Amino acid sequence: MKNEKLQNKKIFKKVGATWIIPISAKILFIFSVLLLASNFSTNFITILLFRNETMDTMNTLLIRDMKEFYSNAGDQFQIMQYSNDKESAFRSLVAGAENNFTYPQSWVAGVQKNGDILFGSESLGTGAFPDTASLQEMLNGYENGITEGARFFHTRGKGEYFGIYKYHDDWNVFLIRAVLMSEMMKKTNKVFVIVSIIIVTLSILFVVVGFFAITKILRYVHVISDALFKMQSHKTMELIDMSGAPNDDIAYLGISFNGLASTINNLLTIFRKFTTKDIVTKVYADKNISLEGTQRELTVLFSDIRGFTHMTEVLGNDIIELLNLHYDKAIREIHNENGIIGSIIGDALLAVYGAIDSAKNKSLEALNSGWAMHDAVNLLRSTLIENRKKTESEHTLSDEEKNYFDAIMIDIGVGIDGGTVFYGTIGSYERMTNTVIGDNVNSSSRLEGLTRLYNLPIIVSDYVKDEVLQSSDRYKFFEVDTVMVKGKTQGKKIWYPLDTQRADQDEIDEWTIFSQGLDLYYKGEWESAYGYFSKINHALGKLFLSRIESSNNKKPPIGWNGIWTMEIK
Repeated sequence: MKNEKLQNKKIFKKVGATWIIPISAKILFIFSVLLLASNFSTNFITILLFRNETMDTMNTLLIRDMKEFYSNAGDQFQIMQYSNDKESAFRSLVAGAENNFTYPQSWVAGVQKNGDILFGSESLGTGAFPDTASLQEMLNGYENGITEGARFFHTRGKGEYFGIYKYHDDWNVFLIRAVLMSEMMKKTNKVFVIVSIIIVTLSILFVVVGFFAITKILRYVHVISDALFKMQSHKTMELIDMSGAPNDDIAYLGISFNGLASTINNLLTIFRKFTTKDIVTKVYADKNISLEGTQRELTVLFSDIRGFTHMTEVLGNDIIELLNLHYDKAIREIHNENGIIGSIIGDALLAVYGAIDSAKNKSLEALNSGWAMHDAVNLLRSTLIENRKKTESEHTLSDEEKNYFDAIMIDIGVGIDGGTVFYGTIGSYERMTNTVIGDNVNSSSRLEGLTRLYNLPIIVSDYVKDEVLQSSDRYKFFEVDTVMVKGKTQGKKIWYPLDTQRADQDEIDEWTIFSQGLDLYYKGEWESAYGYFSKINHALGKLFLSRIESSNNKKPPIGWNGIWTMEIK
């Protein structure tokens, strides 16, 4: 008990490896930072304005001095022509200019176009002018008719200078007067330091006063945080004691938390029901889920209920019950094969295989699911047929009852394709969903659509066939056709996966005959292929017979390449 009281009196608490910082401390910190930032910013802006004003004043003084320097240079040039004593003229020029220096470390110079210092202050030195970049810009300006101006200069190890220049035609030099910036701003910097000390002193005083005021106002924040800390430590969902709290938003926060705490377990239960297995696994591992995705190689299964529009018209609200019966079985079969549900839209279902790490063949798992879904549908149809027979034994069915029983005879098609797709979470942080995007996803939907045309339960792609055969010989794949769907420019082979565990020899023989006819059909020998297709009892044979019969003299069209172009997507 004593240790718990000491723990509650601590300003900073620790949950696991994380320190819990009181909100009052954060508010004081932010208040202090903003106060200091505001004062220093104001002070800094004032200094900048004062500096600009100082620069303008110094620029005016330098212009005045430059006029005198320039005039003196002209006079000394005339004297030099009579006396022929350059050195004396240079000393007089420099001495006259330095007499007007406001700051000791200023300098003057006469710089020739080639960069040599013709004359100048001793502090500048002799030889080449040190700021070659500035000299080059002055030369560029001179070439464009600009003979004077103001700029910053850099000398050897003495920092930045501000100065003005003017070209003197008699001496053929750039006359320069410059002032050391740090020397010019020395007084300004001193004022800045003094004001800063005053600001820090006053800020500390205000922070101390603010600490006691904010602590008084936010005292119930500590009550709430202490209770939450206890809840976190003891792993219990206890209500926070808010007795005696004032009627402010902090008290409302604590009371609202008490109201929400009782619903947390229910929300967790709902979360598990409305999310897929891979999302639950990711959230459990990362403690978070974000909007992200990667390219992955997956197998995609697309299933659709045939004649769904007619079913909804006849069944009305009963369609929901029928869908639930179907999806309850279908989803279980998908999960049994490590598949996850990508989406459910009305009568359509999209499943993805390979998203969950598994050593199994993902295309084989998808194919197993597809046949298991058909088995579930057939079992449901058998039950419905038995119910119809029972009803017919009791009384003659009315037309409405016949339509109803016909409508509930659910049938599905399954298309399966695979390859590289984008798989991840999209949406926003207000509403997100796991999805799969890519051409192979669209292809699986198109393959499902072709099951209606060819009257087959399942149609798969080359990708699925090749991957399944790598690890299993359970399925025997028979080529159905080479089609080019609307919107595509290349033909694609489609396959029927015959399950050898459920097919009899007659069915295998019939598919063998069809394959022989299809080979002749591809070669353009339609008349010979016609004989083979005539032996097929399946509706698939009749489809190819109608294609051949629609041509002239059972001959393929000109330019036949074996690809049948579809008019549907």
